[in-house]
Amino acid sequence: MLIICFLTLYPIWYVLVNSFNEGQDAMRGGIYWIPRVLSLDSYKAVFGNDGIMTAMGITVAKTVIGTALHVFFTAMVAYAFSRKELIGRKIYMLLGTITLFFGGGLIPFYLLIRDLHLLDSFFVYILPAMFNFFDLIIFLAFFREIPAGLEEAARIDGANDFSIFVRVIIPISMPVIATIALFHGVYQWNDYFTGMIYINKMELQPIQTYLYRVIAQSSSNQMMAQMPGGIGKSVTSQSIKLATMVVTTLPIVFVYPFLQKYFVKGLMIGSIKG
Repeated sequence: MLIICFLTLYPIWYVLVNSFNEGQDAMRGGIYWIPRVLSLDSYKAVFGNDGIMTAMGITVAKTVIGTALHVFFTAMVAYAFSRKELIGRKIYMLLGTITLFFGGGLIPFYLLIRDLHLLDSFFVYILPAMFNFFDLIIFLAFFREIPAGLEEAARIDGANDFSIFVRVIIPISMPVIATIALFHGVYQWNDYFTGMIYINKMELQPIQTYLYRVIAQSSSNQMMAQMPGGIGKSVTSQSIKLATMVVTTLPIVFVYPFLQKYFVKGLMIGSIKG
């Protein structure tokens, strides 16, 4: 187990250590455990670059908004699926299950996005990802375990279906909500493909797409030109990449421990009784 942990964590430590080392010195190699020449210039370059900070803002916005809408909309559909009186429920489940194994492909989906006028729009990050059938199955397994008496009591008090969902179902579903929020939040944060295919405007590209372009080009000439004065001599394109990787990874790593207890409980939904 210790060997596995080391093999998993050391690459992260290596990136972190080299990102805090002076860029020109890091080119010599031989940095494995601690920085040889400590320097924050790479991070100054990252946070001083308008393009990176704009991309970070887009990433944060699409992660927060996209995750909130995805959880609410998917939970609402799952709650409807959990009702036995839903007409055509078996047909809907069959159609949804088919989508888990078969898709239309990239070109038809691109044409659909184009016809919906979502190209070069912030909503291309939000609307197509508002619903996921796999997440619906997880919600459905949880909702089926909720005692029917809770809904009946709320209905006696005059609550309609939407009021029951918002005031009764959502508050007692925090474990599964946290699980799905973590799943989708990580997806939204790490998604670079959507920005690469459907977004041409640089000001709408997320940080992962920005980082992808930096790595793919193996050059940071535009970035180096936008650096604050006095930094250019001590950083390299490699040090910029490492610092950007750390900046884009740490936020989601810090969020995970706060949701871990809900995450573990949510994964056990439907696997045990009692």
